Amino acid sequence: MKIFRLVFLLCASLCLAVSASAASVLQQYLPTVNVSDIVPDAEAFGPVRDDLAVAPVLKGGKTVAWVFVTSDFVGTTGYSGKAIHTLVAVGTDARIIGVRLVKHSEPIVLIGIPEAKVKALVAGYAGLDLVAEAKSGGTAHDVDIISGATVTVMVIDDSIVRSGLKVARALGLGGLIQESEQAGPRFTVNADAAAPVDWIEAEGDGTIRRLSLDIAQVNAAFAEHADARARERALTGPPETTFIDMHAALVSVPAIGKALLGPAEEANLKTWLKEGESAIAVVGRGLYSFKGSGYVRGGIFDRIVLIQDDVSVRFRDRDHRRLGGTALQGAPDFTEMDLFRIAANVGFDPTKPFRLQLLAQREVGPIEKVFHTFDLGYQLPQKYLKAVAPPPVEVTAVADREEGSAQAHLWKRIWRDKTFEIAVLCTMLFVLTALFFFQTYAVRNARGFFIFRIVFLTVTLVFLGWYANAQLSVVNLMALFGSLVSGFSWQAFLLDPLTFILWFSVAAALLFWGRGAYCGWLCPFGALQELTNQIARKLRIPQWTLPWGLHERLWPLKYMIFLGLFGVSLMSVEQAEHLAEIEPFKTAIILKFIRAWPFVAYAVALLVAGLFVERFYCRYLCPLGAALAIPARMRMFDWLKRYHECGNPCQTCSNQCPVQAIHKTGEINPNECINCLHCQVLYQSETVCPVVMKKMKSRAKLAASPGGAPINQSIAKV
Repeated sequence: MKIFRLVFLLCASLCLAVSASAASVLQQYLPTVNVSDIVPDAEAFGPVRDDLAVAPVLKGGKTVAWVFVTSDFVGTTGYSGKAIHTLVAVGTDARIIGVRLVKHSEPIVLIGIPEAKVKALVAGYAGLDLVAEAKSGGTAHDVDIISGATVTVMVIDDSIVRSGLKVARALGLGGLIQESEQAGPRFTVNADAAAPVDWIEAEGDGTIRRLSLDIAQVNAAFAEHADARARERALTGPPETTFIDMHAALVSVPAIGKALLGPAEEANLKTWLKEGESAIAVVGRGLYSFKGSGYVRGGIFDRIVLIQDDVSVRFRDRDHRRLGGTALQGAPDFTEMDLFRIAANVGFDPTKPFRLQLLAQREVGPIEKVFHTFDLGYQLPQKYLKAVAPPPVEVTAVADREEGSAQAHLWKRIWRDKTFEIAVLCTMLFVLTALFFFQTYAVRNARGFFIFRIVFLTVTLVFLGWYANAQLSVVNLMALFGSLVSGFSWQAFLLDPLTFILWFSVAAALLFWGRGAYCGWLCPFGALQELTNQIARKLRIPQWTLPWGLHERLWPLKYMIFLGLFGVSLMSVEQAEHLAEIEPFKTAIILKFIRAWPFVAYAVALLVAGLFVERFYCRYLCPLGAALAIPARMRMFDWLKRYHECGNPCQTCSNQCPVQAIHKTGEINPNECINCLHCQVLYQSETVCPVVMKKMKSRAKLAASPGGAPINQSIAKV
């Protein structure tokens, strides 16, 4: 407990010592950049503006671009829990001219991936058209992902696009204007509006909007495509044949919902929608389906997207319901009728204009397609709106809320993209929890339990480690400490869902089982060590058991390493992250040994040592294991069963413990135990454990004595 008090006091002292700087980040990094490196042929930077953290880029005395740092405008917190600072130059036409990564603390990028590769990716944003991004809701470009740095790349991409749009609007670049200037009067939905009586009135007053395309129009659109094959494969049939006749209506507006859906369906809609959510009805007929069949396989409707200003909404199967019919009189017959839900946190405003973008495709090869988009514009008619006075709020508070919403949207998007990985990890955690709770029954069959453990460790290594890169590190703990010092935010830790779930489960497991739940079952590098050692045993490679005195003196090494890294992190987290390279995790797991030879040689040397001394690195060098062992002293239960004879005189478990975590006196050292449950297998073994063998012998002797037949029969039944 004294250690925890000391750590708490250190954290509190540092938190009080940290003071926020009023100066912009741009002023800090602008002197370190050569102007011609970011804007070719430019001569100098002008002074930073007082009202906006931007500086002009000068050429011949004229402003040819504006430069800014993304972290001055949007949240750029990455995997490390610290901001990623990217310098961006945007031209007067709202096109990005140059981008440079000036500062980051990403541990995977810092140590695991070549700096040149990341800089090349960032520089590739030169030429990005922010006007197109504004029209498309930020989806007009493709995101290039670097394996092993997915979170970092997505944060960089999100920060460049969102900050670029903010600056372009603030400066009026490329014709973009501030949202407040283009919004005009504020409106809210009028719940008392009169509903249309039939389909003709609904179409006439704009309640229902329509996109109708025939074969001739679609062929003409693809005739202008750059790919000549699109023109050559024109649709056949009469030109006036309907390609698609698509209608849309905002049915979350009460009057529209009642008229179009009917009372029963509208009541169901209300129970489906949560507070702040909206819904649109989309119906269609013709040769082309606005749904397609891709959502059946991938869960996402890839042919339609809702776009409103910078907001783009792609609908998934969980946000979709089929519509049985329409209640309006005179409605045409449609082959497709569907409802789509718009989440409350995406920034959609039902009172503002939006458009449904339809993606039409044409096959030009066996597996090749080209695409063209058509827009169905929608705006609520004035009768469904009523003007409201804007509430008097501080601009800074509004900006904070908008930024928080944008960051939440980013991490939620990452979680949605990792649905499969999250499901598999949660299944693994459920199985492991059940194993620990019912360990007495799980270990009865020694052979079966051994096979189960090998399979589980293989899944941990291959899936969690090499596939999902979910390897915890002491760097995560330093990032947490740095976040506590500089201002804690959940957003930073939610950006990596598997790491977040693992840390949450580790925190819970520490109270129940100690550090062994993670170190013995969920650590990919630990699994790699044990699996390679099992192969070594099969190849009859000799196994070394270190003398107890030497083994006991090597235990403290990992604690010294952890405390040393923690001490360095108090002065420089970046330096501590470099020193944390004593962990071979990035080399062996994240980068799969594709790295400079010194790092590979170090990781291989540890694995070779583990061929002779099982889990050599875990026992003596792992700072993460040491960090977990300290709070594990607070665990509430002792799950591992022992006999009074354990240690005196029996030494079977002590001699057979894979990591020598059992003292000669019979006690299990919780700081070193990896919860492999091998001692629990021995605890019930009728061929290895002397205590069990003695009991079995006594029972057999009792059964063989006069009058012992009934006892023998009862034992046989058991």
